Amino acid sequence: MSANQRFTVSAIVLGLLLLANALPARAQATSPSASAAVGDNPASSSSSSAATVAATDSATASDAAPAAVTPGGGAFATDASAASASDWHFTVSPYLWFPGVHGNIAGPNGREIGFSASPGDLLSHFRIGLMGVVEPRYKRIVMPLDIFWIRLGSDRALPNTPGQGVANLHATEFFLTQKIGYRLIDSERLKIDALAGFRYWYFGENLSFTTNTLNFSGSQSWVDPLVGGRITGILTPKVEVTVGGDVGGWGAGSQMDYQIFGLLGYRIKPALALQAGYRYLYFDYRRASGAYLDTATSGVLFGVSITLK
Repeated sequence: MSANQRFTVSAIVLGLLLLANALPARAQATSPSASAAVGDNPASSSSSSAATVAATDSATASDAAPAAVTPGGGAFATDASAASASDWHFTVSPYLWFPGVHGNIAGPNGREIGFSASPGDLLSHFRIGLMGVVEPRYKRIVMPLDIFWIRLGSDRALPNTPGQGVANLHATEFFLTQKIGYRLIDSERLKIDALAGFRYWYFGENLSFTTNTLNFSGSQSWVDPLVGGRITGILTPKVEVTVGGDVGGWGAGSQMDYQIFGLLGYRIKPALALQAGYRYLYFDYRRASGAYLDTATSGVLFGVSITLK
């Protein structure tokens, strides 16, 4: 190899070595320079920060989206739970009814006896009782439950009996009215409900004597299907009027069973109202043996309506 050739090869090798050493150094020098350029340029820094925030927000929104729209997700479940909870309403209305009663009773032999008792008569023989209405409502579905139970008692001395004998008479009346219906009109000033259900009746009698064993006890019970309705008018934010009634029986239990009532309510608080009104309740119950009982019970009532939810 001549001297010129050796010089040329040496120059090429040396150039390659210098180029190999220069590339990493150039890369290291370029990186800080780029960083410095970004740091020194406010516009570039702002753009970079905005891009970072936007990317973060996008990631957060992307992560949160399934919880809001996926059934069973946290946010969706919370909203659905709140909506479903607001659809339910619950009202309790204890009341006191002071009725008089009159009617006729007959045994299998066909002998009929009329009877009548004033509100004062019943109150003087009142022993214990429970009266009230419980009404759950879901959206426009109403489910009123009316419970009435009283126990009457009387002790009478028997004249001309040895040992001053006493006759003890106890009578129990119970009825339960369960209805379900749909609120046809549900406006701020007028509410109209169409109702259907049943009324369960129970009467119990017990007569005992202290001087002998001629004791007597008996009971009667039946169920009447019913249809009815109720209208509530809101006269002012504090005053409302409710009228309603039902009719049934049709031979399924009694021959005829119906009631009508009217209530005037005064709202002390949004969830508390005082009520006063009148109620008339009638039934005609007959048995195949020929025994029957027809009774009309009517009088004033006073109550309180408490909205729990």
